[in-house]
Amino acid sequence: MTARGLIIGAARSGSGKTSVTIGLLRAFARRGIVVSGAKSGPDYIDPGFHAAATGRPGVNLDSWAMHPDLLAALAGRSAKGADLVIVESAMGLFDGIPAEPGRSGAAADLARLYRLPVLLVLDVSGQSQTAAAIAKGFALYDSAVHIAGVVLNRVASERHRRLAADAIAAIGLPVVGAILRDPTLTLPERHLGLVQASEHAALEEFIERMADVMEKSLDLDAILSLAGSFETTAGSMARALPPPGQRIALAEDAAFTFLYPHVAEEWRRQGAELVPFSPLADQAPPDDCDACWLPGGYPELHAGRLAAAERFRAGMEHFAATRRVHGECGGYMVLGETLEDADGATHRMLGLLGHATSFARRKMNLGYRQARLVADCPLGKAGDTVRGHEFHYAQQTASGDDAPLAEIFDGQGQPLGASGSRRGHVSGSFFHAIARG
Repeated sequence: MTARGLIIGAARSGSGKTSVTIGLLRAFARRGIVVSGAKSGPDYIDPGFHAAATGRPGVNLDSWAMHPDLLAALAGRSAKGADLVIVESAMGLFDGIPAEPGRSGAAADLARLYRLPVLLVLDVSGQSQTAAAIAKGFALYDSAVHIAGVVLNRVASERHRRLAADAIAAIGLPVVGAILRDPTLTLPERHLGLVQASEHAALEEFIERMADVMEKSLDLDAILSLAGSFETTAGSMARALPPPGQRIALAEDAAFTFLYPHVAEEWRRQGAELVPFSPLADQAPPDDCDACWLPGGYPELHAGRLAAAERFRAGMEHFAATRRVHGECGGYMVLGETLEDADGATHRMLGLLGHATSFARRKMNLGYRQARLVADCPLGKAGDTVRGHEFHYAQQTASGDDAPLAEIFDGQGQPLGASGSRRGHVSGSFFHAIARG
């Protein structure tokens, strides 16, 4: 049986897409519907909420970073065994970068490619009938993207709901529900976005509450009827990142959390074993592993504890003497000499690479990246191109004397210079790898 699919879209970030998506995922699961969640673009946080709401793995579907064959393979995995796939848009529905057709990174690419209808979430706070003009703009902007229905969010009163809903209905778009304004429905955030599912206090209770709100506020039968057939091709995992080893020591705790689900899943599928350890608990990478991976996360929030973790430090030095170690973003910061936290205190890090970073001197770095590797490393062979993403507020305040890891380009191919560092068996950069180019 072919799964059905629906995209949850909006005009911008902060419109309530994630809360609506989480609530719908659980509400449909309560009905016995086998439902999967997916996230467009390079968001590594929301798939964790989707997995918690459904009991099925979340996935990123990134039309820019993923070759069409890889995108098809991951979409097919998400749909396999599911009755319904709900794809949550990143940012605004049409927000991507100028690129070849179908590879902008926008959720609209997925709507066109898989002919998935869009359920538009409109934050109508501060407006009423004007919401109809916004909805009409979405409906007319791209004839290949079908806006199937509208959810009104942050509605102040029954009169407010009626004014907005009647205006939207008059232009021929069904309004399938309205959610009253409630600040407690907002997910907690920090500087890189939402607090992750694994850190959310009382996560299950929150998800249940979201489902209660959606069941009360939205017409679930109408929403289900809007979903279209989610037909995918076989695709191929050939462009997925190769596992860096057979047994991979994976740093995993509140400081190291950002690992794309499809990356870990493919490593396991290729026979690799992921062995978690906690630097914050002063654990060393297990000595029976042949590679160590320090993913991104929030080391700047735990710099003092990391600096004091002597067993972790000694174990990393011992491991790196003979085996591969790679760090992404936060992991790269910890591999360096020092890390300055938000209060301006400087903490000693591992010193396996020579750079220094600062979170006190904040500057947002955000965007798609193409990395051309200049040497063999856990990401691939010299000359390979890897596509990914960069999102951090820390700055590199000293570069050290290590050789660069890659030549890096933005999403449109504009050169940004050398990136990352490598020394012996150790490598890292601020760049989060998503797939081979």
